Amino acid sequence: MAVNFSFSLLLLALFLSLSSQTHSAGPNKPRDDLVRSSCVHASYPDICLRTLSSYDGPANTPRDLAQAAVKVSLTRARKVSGYLTTVRSGSKREQSALRDCVDQVGDSVDELSKTLSELQHIRTGGGGATFRWQMSNAETWVSAALTNEDTCLDGFREIDGKVRVDVRRKITNVARVTSNALYLINRLDQTRG
Repeated sequence: MAVNFSFSLLLLALFLSLSSQTHSAGPNKPRDDLVRSSCVHASYPDICLRTLSSYDGPANTPRDLAQAAVKVSLTRARKVSGYLTTVRSGSKREQSALRDCVDQVGDSVDELSKTLSELQHIRTGGGGATFRWQMSNAETWVSAALTNEDTCLDGFREIDGKVRVDVRRKITNVARVTSNALYLINRLDQTRG
């Protein structure tokens, strides 16, 4: 009787193990494989994998992934922009750095918005001149957004305290997802859409 019970438990464990493996290889497996293979060489692969694996929108092609990465970056930049406008500081130097940072992040939001629009209207057919122009625009705007984020941080170089720590943490997070977006756009450019 004990052997029969142990054998039944073993079969149950084997069945549960196989069914969970089948479930994990379900409908999102091709998407998960694309995300994993696309993120492996990104500047911040763990962040890339985490943000794009949990992305709710379409992410079934390299173009979808590039757009998703820009949307993630844009969303985070907007949140940081909103946060920066609520921060209160004491010193004039800190206030000046915050004002400059608000402007820089606002410019990043504009550039990421233009990038997203360009990626949504990419033309892959024809001779390729339009595609090259659109990709060049997208790459330039995301690079400019990254530069703005770095410039924001530069303004806090000589400032100490909680505001600097908070701003640095938030801007660094945005810069990392923006860097990953640039990588995926460059990758898209290499695969031609």
